[in-house]
Amino acid sequence: MSTDLTEDTITEVVQKTFDTAGDERFRQLFRSLVQHLHDFAREVRLTGDEWFTAMDFIERLGKISSPTRQEVVLLSDLLGLSMLLDTMHDSPGGSATTSALLGPFYVEGRPTVPNGADIANGVAGTPMFVTGRVVDEHGRPIPKAHVDTWHSDGTGFYDVQLTEQLHGEFAMRALLTTDADGRFWYRSITPRYYPVPTDGPCGEIMRAANRSVMRPQHVHFWFHADGYHPLITQLFLKDDPYIGRDAVFADQTSLQADFVRHEPGTAPDGTHVDQPFVTLNWTFTLAAE
Repeated sequence: MSTDLTEDTITEVVQKTFDTAGDERFRQLFRSLVQHLHDFAREVRLTGDEWFTAMDFIERLGKISSPTRQEVVLLSDLLGLSMLLDTMHDSPGGSATTSALLGPFYVEGRPTVPNGADIANGVAGTPMFVTGRVVDEHGRPIPKAHVDTWHSDGTGFYDVQLTEQLHGEFAMRALLTTDADGRFWYRSITPRYYPVPTDGPCGEIMRAANRSVMRPQHVHFWFHADGYHPLITQLFLKDDPYIGRDAVFADQTSLQADFVRHEPGTAPDGTHVDQPFVTLNWTFTLAAE
């Protein structure tokens, strides 16, 4: 076979090197990847300097990433790829709650707590009482569902960004389990809108594009229950000033909720709160496997 490759012939030659792969899906993915990468380079007439800049960017993505700083995840989010995958694989036409991004601030090892626990772990802020119910697509409760939840503090920072203040402890995140009626509830503090991290390679993209770097106020949830598809989602303050301008495109209309503000008084858990507080209540629907 001739090795005198040209701009028009090299793509097929490279694709054929994957024809011997034992896994059909692997072969399909890489043949298509090569096709699109080569087509992109030809379309924009990619230069050598631009490609070296891109490779340097990819290298720096890896260097700045850590167990608590997922810059590669952030890049996928900022490019809309994460939300594209969510919308592609969301239950079409079903009544299950809309999925949303996992985000770069999910971490393993979160504490397991009982319903009603205060998960703020001493972080100051406006009290927030979250009550939720997990049901199937027929409205029947799902008991013993695992509920991961996490969010920022009142200035827009997550616990993993407050390591000096918290001495490495978790706050504003926990794992709960629904009761026999599919309910869960906890106390925390009210989160706030915040910018995505801009001190790394992804920040360079945002500045070059003159894009908004803000995320509307939200709370993350990840549900697991036997016999049901896992659900990763978020709830957004529907009148947040950054709704419609979410840097990672996750603020779907169906996930916009009322974070109801109350004057001092009796909270949903029956305790007396001597300062204004917020309540958030939502029913989450899981799709059966």
